[in-house]
Amino acid sequence: MSQKKRNSRFILILNLLILSTLLVSQQISFSQSSTDQRFPKEVAKISLPKLLDFGAAKCKACVEMTPILQELTEEYKGRVVIKVIHVREEPQLTQANKIRLIPTQVFFDSTNREAYRHEGFMDKEQIKKVFRTMGVK
Repeated sequence: MSQKKRNSRFILILNLLILSTLLVSQQISFSQSSTDQRFPKEVAKISLPKLLDFGAAKCKACVEMTPILQELTEEYKGRVVIKVIHVREEPQLTQANKIRLIPTQVFFDSTNREAYRHEGFMDKEQIKKVFRTMGVK
């Protein structure tokens, strides 16, 4: 076998090893961030769309969203689960959902797949628009 063919095979094998290593590491990181770890226990098993709002008591935008989320909780009762997560009180949920800024709203469909994410303040109409795009009536 010529030197050129040996080098080509070596490079191909090396690329396959690198690719398989990357795939395995992605699977490991995915399994560590399982669906159940992304939700409070009382919310994880409910098969409705969900909105998790990550914030803090000293965050002005978070505080401004509180009445909006309370109104939406009543308006969408039985159709959507809305849960406010305080990042300092729930660091595991915050980390599992990869929250970088607050407020952050993470929307999940009824199978617990992330459907939409927004960082920053959201008004009532913006949230309702996301619900509509998710098929919530």
